Order: sequence, then structure tokens, then C-alpha cells
Amino acid sequence: MKRIGNQTLELEKECYIIGRGSICGEKEKNGTYKNYMKKSVSDDKMGQKTFEKGERQMLSLINETAIKNAGLKRKDIDLYLGGDLMNQLVSSNYVAEAMQVPFVGIYSACSTITASIGIAGCLFDAGGFKNILCSTISHFSAAERQYRYPLEFGNQRQCYSQWTVTAGGGFVLSQKKSSVKVSKICFGRVQDFGVVDIANMGAAMAPAACDTLCNFFADTKTKPNDYDFIATGDLGKLGSDILRDLIEERGFVLGQNYIDIGHSIYSFEEESYQGGSGAGCSASVLATYIMDKLESKEFKKVLVVATGALMSTTSNQQGDSIPSVAHLIELVAE
Repeated sequence: MKRIGNQTLELEKECYIIGRGSICGEKEKNGTYKNYMKKSVSDDKMGQKTFEKGERQMLSLINETAIKNAGLKRKDIDLYLGGDLMNQLVSSNYVAEAMQVPFVGIYSACSTITASIGIAGCLFDAGGFKNILCSTISHFSAAERQYRYPLEFGNQRQCYSQWTVTAGGGFVLSQKKSSVKVSKICFGRVQDFGVVDIANMGAAMAPAACDTLCNFFADTKTKPNDYDFIATGDLGKLGSDILRDLIEERGFVLGQNYIDIGHSIYSFEEESYQGGSGAGCSASVLATYIMDKLESKEFKKVLVVATGALMSTTSNQQGDSIPSVAHLIELVAE
């Protein structure tokens, strides 16, 4: 592959998205992208005894949908790259065991989907792979009781908090030509601006999004208005406002072609404070709305910058600040 500047990689071998799958819960289905999220579930336990087992069922369905959409079978998948928000990637681990395909688990919090797609692109350039599956998921009820409080506690949410989405997205990447190509990758650097409030993840992640975007623009000699669409995820309303201020200080202006997926995923009437968060936030909207627009050629050149807060339950309880990272992929409509 070709390195451009300090952090950006331009893929020399073809890397296309040939299949995709997504699923979401009732709240996400009623949000801004309701016309694009075709598959939803009313039972977020999926008939299982726990939310965590329900999350596994949803992720399994996402993967099978993506593989079927690509016109492939499980045996055609050379590698499965993915992760989730549960401790030790437990959802992805169980799903990979059931699939019986080679698996590498990735934890990059809410930036897992762009990290996975970026790594898949690098593996194609290295050779030896034909089809790679990338997927991730998040679940409100499972994540809340791992990172914050059990639902039964009924605690009041802060006005600057975000709502973990119950959704996910999966993609089959291949060297077989399709209408959407992964052309460039920019892996981010970990940033930590000292935010310690676990409810204020947008403020914690905004510096990472700014750093990755600015380095990408500097490496490629481009600017925001060179793209039809730029999406970060999931900073929420507060975090995306902070990003606009930070990036303007660096000499770039995010205009009308920019959205934050976390900020936009829920409608105003759903009263989700700053918006959505979770690994499935960016993945689900990328697998639906953004891919639809690319395949229809309404978008021809898109940047997706998924952001991740890299704290753990242990580090947070010990009063540590929240380190964050953002990984970028450039998608082109062929």
C-alpha cells in the first residue's frame, strides 16, 4: 500500500464493499433514519433470557445478512474482524464460535467498525484474502449495566449524556468489484484531554476526531468541502459542536456536508439528550443510509470517522480520564 504523509494509507489493491447487513431496536427504527433501517426488532432480548444473549442473536443475524447480501456462504469468508462493547468482546466471541470462520477480535470501542474496515483493507493489500467480514454491535440495556447502572436503579441521566444505541452493522469486503470502494484509511492517535465524566463522552472524543481529520486533510492536501459527505460518530450534539470549534482553530471549517451520526440518529421527539452512542451507532447508519446514498451515486466521495472512548469500568472507577481514538475511512462510489 502507499503511505501518504504521516498517517494516511492509500490502498493499491481493490477493496470493495460487496455485502452489508444491519439491524436495530424500536427506538432506532423510529429515529431520523427510519426510512433506511429496514430491519428492526421489537424484542431486544430476541427471545433470550438476557440482554447480552439477545445482543449475540442480533449480531449473528447481521453477519448472516451481510454474507447473504454479498451472494456468498459462510465458507467463502476468509476472515471475520469485529468486536463489541462487552467485556472481552464476549458477544463477538460467541458469534464467531458459531460461525466457525477464522476470527480476530478488535476492541476500539465505538470506532470498531472503521478500525475493522481499515485493517481489512490493509490485509487485502498484503495478499492472501478474498472476502473479509467486518461487523460490530451495541445494546443499550447490556452496555448500561456494564458501564453505568443497572436499569432497575432508575437513575437520572445528565443533560449532556448520550443514549447507547441498540443496533449494529456488518460488511463483507472483497477484491471483487462493486459500486462502493474503500480507497483510503487513516488510523488515529489516542488523545486524552482529561475528561473524567463517563457521561460526557462527546467532549472526551471530540479531540480525537479533530486530530484524525486534520492529519488526513494535511496528508492528502484536501479540505472538508472536497467531499460530498463527512460523518463522525458518535460525538453527539455537544461533542460535534466542540469538534467544529477545535477543527476551526486548526484552519478547517466543517460545513453543511458534515453530520455527527450520534447527534442525528434520534429524532428530537425521542428526547435522547445529546443523541446516540455505541459501537453500533456508526456501523448501522453506515450500513444503511450512507451506503444507500453511495450506491445511488447521490454521494460520490465520503469520509466516515468513527470515534471511540477507550475507558474501562475499572479505569473509570479509579478516577482515570477517558482516552479516545478516531479511525477514518474514505469511501468512493465507483
